[in-house]
Amino acid sequence: MNEALLAFPDVERLIVDNLKNRPELAEVKVDNRPPADFNGTQKVVLVSRTGGAWIDDLHLDTPLVELEVYGPDKTTAHSISLAVRAALLTLRGTVYGSAVVTDVVETEAVRWLPDYNRPAGNRYLTTVRFSLRPA
Repeated sequence: MNEALLAFPDVERLIVDNLKNRPELAEVKVDNRPPADFNGTQKVVLVSRTGGAWIDDLHLDTPLVELEVYGPDKTTAHSISLAVRAALLTLRGTVYGSAVVTDVVETEAVRWLPDYNRPAGNRYLTTVRFSLRPA
């Protein structure tokens, strides 16, 4: 049996590439790794795939992604979190490389979680499950 090799999309890059071009997030650094001088008080969104699985029978990748949102104060971090939350839901139907986003579902909405490694930081977390199908 000669099956074609699956090319899984990089869901972290998919999210980063889409969020960093949104006008409402123009002043926010979006990436999957923190900036070199990061102390938790900058306007930053960190994107990390934390789990999920390929469902072979459905030809569906279901990555679980965590978004850590930081700001100079709690109010700013919360506002950025809400903008990120709304932007993520618009990704349904997005084609990225060899995949299409078929669904975006929050598994945990925006929640406050202090960052004990960066005590001056103001952090909110959101966890989202994506469904990605080969295009």
